[in-house]
Amino acid sequence: MIKVLIVDDDFMVAKVHAGFVRQTPGFAVVGVAHTGAQALVEAQRLQPDLVLLDIHLPDISGLDLLQQLREEVPELDVLVISAAREVDTVRRALRGGIVHYLMKPFSNEDLRERLEHYQQAYRPLASSKSTAEQADVNRVFGVSRTERPLPKGCSVETLRLVEQLLRDTGTDLSASEAADRLGTSRVSARRYLEYLSDDGRVKVQLRYGGVGRPERRYVWRS
Repeated sequence: MIKVLIVDDDFMVAKVHAGFVRQTPGFAVVGVAHTGAQALVEAQRLQPDLVLLDIHLPDISGLDLLQQLREEVPELDVLVISAAREVDTVRRALRGGIVHYLMKPFSNEDLRERLEHYQQAYRPLASSKSTAEQADVNRVFGVSRTERPLPKGCSVETLRLVEQLLRDTGTDLSASEAADRLGTSRVSARRYLEYLSDDGRVKVQLRYGGVGRPERRYVWRS
């Protein structure tokens, strides 16, 4: 579970953002702060994975607070959520190493997309593995092959179901097993699985045994 600290001077806005985060699977709101000073205390106490940070705070600029938060929690990631639209502000935030910059106002779906991108792109780099694949780096910088079109007859909705199935299962699945759980044909399930494999999000493992070709099994790259 990804622990999130929300930093926003507006109590109601912070409450709304917290509700949005709670609706995104895999994320939990562990705290809310309304000033920079409070944010530093809560970050040190709660050790969150991700901070949703506003730029306009009553006691400090969010851009300055960003560096202080990193000093308190070096492994912390920051997603800026702000009404600030000045180019210099955006540039400073990007140079500060944020994972995304989302401008207010925005919808639940807007935030969900950023959180899911963070979950799928940045979090794998914080795992225990010592080396990264090019696909891991591509996802962080937004040049993943996920932008290529889906195979004919495939839908984004079903693709998301396949992704969720593999993430929730936590182990490898064959195309037949995936089809049974999704209620689709084996051929259809395999098309989605192979698409995700080509994209780098799924790893293919071969299981040998019996007569004939080895069985292709698919596991989510965590």
